[in-house]
Amino acid sequence: MSAVEPEAGVEALAVPAEDTLPDGVRPPRANRTIVVVAVTAVASLAAGVALSQLVVSPAQRAAEAAPPEPGLITVPVERRELSTDLTLRGDALYDDPVPVSLEAPEGGGGAVVTGRVPEVGGLVEAGQVVLEVAGRPVIVLPGELPVYRTLRMGSTGPDVLQLKESLESLGIEAGDAGSDVYDAATSAGVDALYARVGYPSPVAEEGAEESVAAAQEALRAAEEALAQAQGELARAAEGPPRSERLRLDTAVARAERAVQAAIDAGEPAEVVTQAREEVAVVRAEREEALAPRDLTPERSLRDAADRGVADARRALDEAWRAARTPLPAAEVVYVDTLPRRIDSVMVTRGATVGGVALTISGATLEVLASVSAADAALVSEGATAYLMVGEEEVEARVEEVRAPARRSGDGEDGGDSGSGGDRREVVLVPLEITEEQRAAVVGTNVRVSIPLESTGEEVLAVPVAALTAGPGGESRVEIDRGGTTEVVVVETGLTAGGYVEVSAEGLAAGDLVVVGR
Repeated sequence: MSAVEPEAGVEALAVPAEDTLPDGVRPPRANRTIVVVAVTAVASLAAGVALSQLVVSPAQRAAEAAPPEPGLITVPVERRELSTDLTLRGDALYDDPVPVSLEAPEGGGGAVVTGRVPEVGGLVEAGQVVLEVAGRPVIVLPGELPVYRTLRMGSTGPDVLQLKESLESLGIEAGDAGSDVYDAATSAGVDALYARVGYPSPVAEEGAEESVAAAQEALRAAEEALAQAQGELARAAEGPPRSERLRLDTAVARAERAVQAAIDAGEPAEVVTQAREEVAVVRAEREEALAPRDLTPERSLRDAADRGVADARRALDEAWRAARTPLPAAEVVYVDTLPRRIDSVMVTRGATVGGVALTISGATLEVLASVSAADAALVSEGATAYLMVGEEEVEARVEEVRAPARRSGDGEDGGDSGSGGDRREVVLVPLEITEEQRAAVVGTNVRVSIPLESTGEEVLAVPVAALTAGPGGESRVEIDRGGTTEVVVVETGLTAGGYVEVSAEGLAAGDLVVVGR
């Protein structure tokens, strides 16, 4: 067996050969301490090299902390459409909310809701039953004048004109539209309205039919009495009958012939005189009989009978009017514009109505935004606007710019005390909106953007920070030409969104303009 090779750098030790040792004696081993020391030295050397890479000298640290060499901060010239926008927030709701209050039914008692309770979100059309109270309908009609009384035959006033106009708008004949009298044609129109909504017409006052029958009988009797009185007057005015006249004429003729006969016969003077006296008597009788009579008693009877007929006719007319179909105040509600949307319902079936029963609003979705008077002067009706509905932008139109409605707590001018000046209300209407968007936006506050001025097309634009002023006040930009810069005088246009419209000969999109160093 050969001797073990010594490690490098370690002096070789003389080790006797195994075959030269006596039996039972092992050869000596190398010193382990020397090996351990050598390995430790190698490891320490490696660690020192690694640590030397992590140690930074103060000079090196100062060099690394020094600022970089100065350079240019540039941005490219862009082509974009610029516009100045008025940004505000507005409440999305349906237009012109109106509370609906119901009149109590005639005859007293509570107004108990018995059916036809509407659902929130439903539409209310003209001529529609919006609620059923005490088994009777509450019909919605177009009109501005509120209900304040029950209309009956003979009623007159602006509310009758409104009723006629409302019925005519529904295609129901209601009589002379220029007359403010509730007449038979109007009553018939009300009958047609109730037939359309599927309810019996309102009944007249109790006993009205019996009153009509009694008045008709009274009129018949009065007309008979008048006819009798007129006959008596006519007979009195005609004088004696013809037979009586003939008798009187005959009597006069006979007396006259008797006188002549006495004269012809040579009768004594006394006989002739007696005959002549008889002629005078019969002539006087005839004159008395044919003389005009005093007809005052007959005329008085005739006039009284005539007044009785007039009174009976008035009584019949009143009874007839009372029996015609009325329009109860509790069964109609007027709303100025229809259709409308039901916003809230304050009643349930079986509840007693007291005050406002429901609120309805226009079917048009509106966004009401408050702006200062100065900003409002920049907004024109019909202008395009944009609403943020969720993450989507919906185009809208400025419908109206108006003074805000007075609210409790407002000052005399109706302005917002915290605005520092008068306020105006901008009314916007979405042009195209889905039902999902509509449902999501109603009752919320949305962001509104109204473009006030625009370039109308894409133009060259740079950040406002790229502009500098020349010695003559001209606007300039500095262009990085790749190692050198060039100052170019530009014409400026609209400024919006941190950008300004620029134009200059040789300036093009993509050129790098300096915005800082």
